[in-house]
Amino acid sequence: MSTKESERNASAQQTLDILYELAQLLNTQLDKETLATCVGMIENGVNPDALAAVIQELRRENAIANAAHPTPVQR
Repeated sequence: MSTKESERNASAQQTLDILYELAQLLNTQLDKETLATCVGMIENGVNPDALAAVIQELRRENAIANAAHPTPVQR
């Protein structure tokens, strides 16, 4: 790996780390992998507002599904 490529990877990792810290402060409930996926999608042209709406809708549907079919409590 070239020095330039290493620097670019380190910079990308640092940027993701900062974005993750911001996401935690804003209580987005996004893990680092999901956040990285979202950033990649936005970098590839996905509308950020549309992406946020999809994430909110998926969370809403997940909450409804969990309410309808609660998992048994593990001991």
